Amino acid sequence: MGELLAWLYLHPESEYSTTDLAARTGTSQSTVSREVDRFTGAGLTVERRLGNLRLIRANNDTIVAKPLTDLLAVTFGPAAVLPPLLQPLSGIDEAYIYGSWAARYANQAGPPPRDVDVLIVGTADDDELYGAARIAEGILGREVNISRISRASWIEDVDNPFGKSLRSRPLYPLQLGHHRSGGGGTG
Repeated sequence: MGELLAWLYLHPESEYSTTDLAARTGTSQSTVSREVDRFTGAGLTVERRLGNLRLIRANNDTIVAKPLTDLLAVTFGPAAVLPPLLQPLSGIDEAYIYGSWAARYANQAGPPPRDVDVLIVGTADDDELYGAARIAEGILGREVNISRISRASWIEDVDNPFGKSLRSRPLYPLQLGHHRSGGGGTG
């Protein structure tokens, strides 16, 4: 459950319900509850109850908080950091991490990623994407490169060299929670 720990440690200022954490990590609430029990037992997370609501946050008072945060930023960070930066932007139909980070996540051998490559499918504004990338760089401590491709090119132009190359390698889909294109997507 590295993604769960990454979300908590890369957003240490916030508390999250187990329902919210399950939605953010694409995991069942029972799995999140079980993992949070383990994390809390190990002193990695702190929880508090607000009525029936169980609120969880990273335990930043433990000696392992800083090294664990650094490790999680390197291994799982982009998947936790990028979605909230991209969600508010209009014109994003899909978003993926590709390149070395996606390859390491897919258990392909290689050196640790030095940067994060992001593919945006849609019509999002380049300046807004650039701004999101700069914020992500500050959080992750590494370069974030965003490329954009039209939905038509991604879906219909299977011979497009860029798209063809990406499809032949690992892609990590970013969970944005909803589509923000002008075409009235659902999600």
